[in-house]
Amino acid sequence: MLGWALTFFVLAIVAALLGFGGIAGTAAGIAQFLFFVFLVLLVLTFVMRAIRGRGVT
Repeated sequence: MLGWALTFFVLAIVAALLGFGGIAGTAAGIAQFLFFVFLVLLVLTFVMRAIRGRGVT
């Protein structure tokens, strides 16, 4: 998911440099949304891992 966020961020930068403001704004918004979803999932993963502990396999 972080890869998708970075992809949309790069797309936003390229679009902004080429003068496509609307596309750049949309791509930046998508990148920001995906980044925050990634952060929430990362924190949830850490919390669940701390609660459950390491399982012995």
